[in-house]
Amino acid sequence: MNGFCGVMSIFTSLRYCLGDPESFDKVYLALAFLPFGLFFDFLDGKVARWRKKSGLMGQELDSLADLISFGVAPAMVAFTIGFRSITDTLALTFFVLCGLTRLARFNVTVALLPKDATGKSQYFEGTPIPTSLGMDAIMAYWVSQRWILEDLPLGVWLQGTALEFHPVVVLFVIHGCLMTSKTIHIPKP
Repeated sequence: MNGFCGVMSIFTSLRYCLGDPESFDKVYLALAFLPFGLFFDFLDGKVARWRKKSGLMGQELDSLADLISFGVAPAMVAFTIGFRSITDTLALTFFVLCGLTRLARFNVTVALLPKDATGKSQYFEGTPIPTSLGMDAIMAYWVSQRWILEDLPLGVWLQGTALEFHPVVVLFVIHGCLMTSKTIHIPKP
């Protein structure tokens, strides 16, 4: 269901791109799918622990669904609301690839991280990919203020050149770097 929410967010973003740029309901819907993805992400882990049925397949499916819902889908919403220059899309691609790297590293190192009495890892190395919901909240605020397309905060820099970009795309780059940090240790709840 987490993956379903992420894919539905992507398709809803695409529908907005194909439709009326003044009709923001599709952007809100694309953003609304993502917290539901988080809900289902938490729920599947709880159910697996309750049933004592966890394994490598579940771990991989969880990571793949997370990449869709908290990596690709937010990048697609960002593109939808106006981050469309070549430099913007490279920055968004960097964000998605950082999410991919973060999840792959987690899957490879999860057995090596210190565990608590229940066998659960004590901390996340780098910020967890679902923290991209913070970016989603920021984008929802921008949409509510109609700060999209030509009206994104801080405007466009180097407009008309090959390096044209929206400076607020740097938030995605920073978030990507935080996800892949090896020095940030965030205690698991």
